[in-house]
Amino acid sequence: MVLQARDISKRYGAVQALHGVRLDLAAGEVTALVGDNGAGKSTLIKVIAGVISPDTGRIAFDGRDVRIHRPHDAQALGIATVYQDLALCENLDVVANLFLGAEQHHGGLMRHIAMERTARDLLGSLDVRIPDIGQPVAALSGGQRQSVAIARALLGAPKVVILDEPTAALGVEQTAQVLALIKRLRERGLAVLLISHNLADVRAVSDRVTVLRLGRNAGEFRTAEADQDTIVAAITGARA
Repeated sequence: MVLQARDISKRYGAVQALHGVRLDLAAGEVTALVGDNGAGKSTLIKVIAGVISPDTGRIAFDGRDVRIHRPHDAQALGIATVYQDLALCENLDVVANLFLGAEQHHGGLMRHIAMERTARDLLGSLDVRIPDIGQPVAALSGGQRQSVAIARALLGAPKVVILDEPTAALGVEQTAQVLALIKRLRERGLAVLLISHNLADVRAVSDRVTVLRLGRNAGEFRTAEADQDTIVAAITGARA
């Protein structure tokens, strides 16, 4: 396993958001994290991404215990997170968004040609089709924007990629594009954590499903071995 989280607990005042949660992420696999609103999914990914610190628990990365106190710690380990809001600058073009905060310089000058070449190579390797990467992100479709956000996360050569509701508010064609991109991340040997409410998407691309309910683990399944009713029962608490 690339990442193992054990006994993760987090309390906000009287609210126990997480209670002894565990999570395993393996290289070359897509793990779906599912659960109803308030199940603890967002809190768990924020712990892994270094946005918040757990009250108890431990995280192991590549077989050794690590401490993740801030987002920089997660990024340094090789954990990249693409949040639902994408955090793209719509007035900037694709290249500028890909390298935002990590621009390449030489002799005090920005290396525009080198960054554009890297951007084209990266998008090409992911089979992301954007005819004009010099156009503002505001002109792109929802699926293309999501692809740009995911591609930006890959510039740091991560081992783990966390995707928070990547197909939310996308149409059928755009959703298909993003799901195809997720499969390509798996083919690159990355450990992918997919947070989604859409069980059709989960079943289309995931290898394993981890269910949270009321801040606790409620089920772990191999996707190919569990039907949708079984997963729904675990989410709702109907499973014995």
